[in-house]
This record gives sequence, C-alpha cells and structure tokens, in this order.
Amino acid sequence: MLHEESREKIQKLKKIVEESDNIVFFGGAGVSTESGIPDFRSVDGLYNQQYKYPPEVMVSHSFYVSHPEEFFDFYKKKMIALEAKPNAAHLKLADLEKQGKVKAVITQNIDGLHYAAGSKEVLELHGSVHRNYCESCRKSYPVQYIVDAVGVPKCECGATVKPDVVLYEEGLDPVTMQKTVQYIRNAEVLIIGGTSLAVYPAAGFIDYFNGKHLIVINMDETARDVHADLLINERIGEVFQQI
Repeated sequence: MLHEESREKIQKLKKIVEESDNIVFFGGAGVSTESGIPDFRSVDGLYNQQYKYPPEVMVSHSFYVSHPEEFFDFYKKKMIALEAKPNAAHLKLADLEKQGKVKAVITQNIDGLHYAAGSKEVLELHGSVHRNYCESCRKSYPVQYIVDAVGVPKCECGATVKPDVVLYEEGLDPVTMQKTVQYIRNAEVLIIGGTSLAVYPAAGFIDYFNGKHLIVINMDETARDVHADLLINERIGEVFQQI
C-alpha cells in the first residue's frame, strides 16, 4: 500500500513524464527484484548467502580463470534466471519508449528483462546472460547452451564459452560507456530507479546529467537523494504502475 506522501509524489512524476519527450532511465537490481531476481546487496540477496567463497570473489575474472568449474556452477545457479518475467517497471518503460518519451534505458542488470518487455534502446552496462561467446573463435552461443552444459561450457573448437557479462576486475565496454554518457548528458529528465548507486564506474555516469529533473525511485537511501528534485521511497514496479 502506497503512502499518501508517495501518491502525491507519483502525481508529480506523472506530470513530469507527460510534459517530457527526452527521458533517460538508469536502473539497477531493484528493478528486477519484483520479477523474483535477488539483489546482490539486499538482506536476502546473494551477499548474505553462505558459500565457500564470497559471491563477489566468485564472479570475479580471476576466479573465472582459476576456478572455472566452481565459477560456472555458481553462475548457473545464481546469475541466470530464465523463468523471470518483466514486471510493471520494465513494461511501462517499454511503453514510454514507444510513445517517444523514453530515449534510452541504461541498466546495470544482466537479465535481459528490458528487451523481453519490448524496450529497443537498452544499454546493458554489465552485459547480458543471453549473450555468450567462444574465447577463441568468437562463435556466439545462446544462454540455454550454458545452462545445459555439464561443467565448463566448451565451444566446438574446444575453447571455453564465456558469458558476455562484466565480471569484477573487468572493464565496461567503451562503446556502451560512450553512449551512456551521451544519453545522460542530453537528457531533460533522468529517472534513477532500483539502485543504491554503490557500484562504480556505473554510478559515476550520473555526474554527466545536467538536465531539468533528477528523479530517484528506490526503497533505500542513495548517494543522489540530496540532489533529487523528486525522491520516492517505494518499489519501482508499484510506482510505474501508477504513471
């Protein structure tokens, strides 16, 4: 149930959205938690589950290289969620793009749910579980190939098939970064949703925003709350359902 104060804020958000045709959305794990995908840092998220190694170690590049079998075991169990479906936030963003209002969705998530919802201009800062490629011959493989593989997935050429996701210790794709900066810099409205803005370099992109309205929708505090024109501490799916 939404608070009265939140309802008033959502009405303000609705008005801003109605009056703008240059909105950029920047989202994180909180956008997908309502689709049943756990957040890394929440109470029941991956950081608080017990493993032989901490999750941030298990999704690092060095662990991928030194412990490939354990990496893929963890990755398949915890990072792929093929049963997840887009929620109200994903669907509304796709709808607003069709209306010509949302110019781009920038996401830190790797689940592909924005594409599944129908969004076209999606910048996946940390890659996607749906893209996988051979480290040697670069042949592409679907996510199901990774899921079905026993142990370490191998290409027909014999090399390892690596998920196209940005692991800890790896850099972001330069082209995606360049596009992200461009969209944020040119945006009239920037909506930040479902992210604590704790992960860099992704969180640093917000510094490029110089538009009219900065809106933050997140259950917990973020580093940008003080700069926001509008701050809504509610679940993002619930908020977008009201727009």
